[in-house]
Amino acid sequence: MNIPTAFQSPSVIHYGKGSFQEVGKETAQKGKKALIISDQMMDQLGYIEKCRTHLQEEMVDSVTYTGVGSEPTDQFVEEALQLFHQKDCDVVLSIGGGSCIDTAKSVAVLSTNGGYIGDYMGGKKQAAYAPAPHIAIPTTAGTGSEATDVTIITNTANEVKMMVKQPAFLPEAAIVDPELSKSAPAKVKAATGVDALSHAIEAYISQKAHALSDMMSLSAMELIVPNLQKTYDDPEDVEAQAKMALGALQAGWAFSNSSVCLVHGMSRPIGALFHVPHGFSNAMLLPAVMEFSREAAIDRLADLGRIFKPEAKEYSNEAAADIAISSVKELCRNLQIPNLQEWGIDQAQFESAVDKMVKDAFESGSPEKNPRVPSGEEMKELYRICYSYNYDEETVR
Repeated sequence: MNIPTAFQSPSVIHYGKGSFQEVGKETAQKGKKALIISDQMMDQLGYIEKCRTHLQEEMVDSVTYTGVGSEPTDQFVEEALQLFHQKDCDVVLSIGGGSCIDTAKSVAVLSTNGGYIGDYMGGKKQAAYAPAPHIAIPTTAGTGSEATDVTIITNTANEVKMMVKQPAFLPEAAIVDPELSKSAPAKVKAATGVDALSHAIEAYISQKAHALSDMMSLSAMELIVPNLQKTYDDPEDVEAQAKMALGALQAGWAFSNSSVCLVHGMSRPIGALFHVPHGFSNAMLLPAVMEFSREAAIDRLADLGRIFKPEAKEYSNEAAADIAISSVKELCRNLQIPNLQEWGIDQAQFESAVDKMVKDAFESGSPEKNPRVPSGEEMKELYRICYSYNYDEETVR
């Protein structure tokens, strides 16, 4: 954890209530015609129209692509990229959750470097040219994608979530306005909030963690732990929402500069094969994977336990680590996070897909960063445990 490292971040981050209005000035510094990549819900909420108004005030023209679904695919990337070229755009804006931001990251890089997004997976192809400027505007306090150099796109031909990580995929600027996430439904706040927590936890226990990522991980956990339930219970709690937005941003910084681990490695195949949104699939896996990882990460999980329960400062690391696990389970229960069975995944179909999920998870490279790296059989068992996981029981040790 003392290896030399570099810390990456967008060049500019606008944070705080009302910061959305900076989109016009920020975009005008980078281009004259923007492609706004978003989804139908953002359009219905009026965010796209507000964005276009701010752009017009700065004499920036714009076109919109609102075809992004709940999970980003190579099809969305190709459609948006074609529109970018057809309309002679020179800057990309993303408004929405991680799916919109990841799609925009891919468009920004491919617009100047060409090829298929899968070409860049695993570093097979490196972006040789600077991407089109990309300004990311998150509307959920969860993915942290606005601050990362990672994009995850589903290959629709083989149903594999492709994780691509290169500096070129880092947005040039981010606008994090907590007001934009107020409209998210409670179940979305729950899933994206646990997703942000999993980012912070995995970045902290990762074998690639270092001093700078630790700083962001701990700060993110200190913001998320006391505020996630508040935003779920009270959509009008503006202060809690602002702290969640900042926590999600910091968690994104943390894992982009450290790494994610077993939760994310196992989560991606579930999303690709069963179309479970990323935040939910991470939340469904997090408690069981924490239990599995406990013995190899006691000291670090103890730090999390002491954030959940300050009185645990007087406890042993073993006892504080157990508090971390039990507290995350309690949080998931209170946020009504379902298990995979309750989500509606057929057990026979799930069982028939386990071997492929294990293969795809290992190929993502994330499980090997976990403090305890599972064997193939251990991962199969973890998938089966998570299928019918009970947050009230201790199931893995």
